[in-house]
Amino acid sequence: MKTTPADIHILIVEDDLASRSLLVSYFENAGYRVSETDNADHLAERIDQDAVDLVLLDISLPGKDGLTVTRELRANSAVGIILVTSKGDEIDRIVGLELGADDYVTKPFNPRELLVRAKNLLWRMFIADTAKRNGESRSQMIYSFEGWQLDPYKRQLTSPEGHHERLPEGEFKLLQTLVNHPGQVLSRDQLMDAIHDREWTPNDRSVDVLIGRLRRKLGDNPSNPQLILTAHGAGYMFAGNTGS
Repeated sequence: MKTTPADIHILIVEDDLASRSLLVSYFENAGYRVSETDNADHLAERIDQDAVDLVLLDISLPGKDGLTVTRELRANSAVGIILVTSKGDEIDRIVGLELGADDYVTKPFNPRELLVRAKNLLWRMFIADTAKRNGESRSQMIYSFEGWQLDPYKRQLTSPEGHHERLPEGEFKLLQTLVNHPGQVLSRDQLMDAIHDREWTPNDRSVDVLIGRLRRKLGDNPSNPQLILTAHGAGYMFAGNTGS
């Protein structure tokens, strides 16, 4: 089990040499094992073969862009993904989260802030892995509602038909928060605090984006939702029957 920085392998995918060198130096000085590349060719195979735990992925890569890579990685891998985006790429950041990225940082970034975010993500992944390995009261911790099941150890959503899907961290944390408060209207502020480990601005629409994505995965018609209801001007409420 990976318990120290030296056990953890971080891959930095960045075509700008100065930015890549800065990140490599910063994470190596923090004790992590670091690899680097300036392109995303065969990235999925490399992550699997080299046992990569976390990818710092620039969105604006030559050839295959970071959003395409995020979608490909998340389809087959539980690797941690932090996107590195430009200041004006708000739409790309939202799309990146929709595709399964765990977090993002905006250029020009503070390396110390990125290090903290990486540590936080790695710690959450470690806790989830530890809980999964230990199997402590796992069956009692699985959330059940309207035939669906949400496994917090795997971040896995299982449909009534038995289809499994591992949720990106933002989607999982949002759904878990809603399911933990059935029948209670939660404001966007409360939900943002639950899903983000960063400061956020009042015009941040991450919650709305993730709600839309969860509704699609749950088959919850956005024009007439039955599970995740919109309380206009107030927030969102989970209306499903838990324990069923």
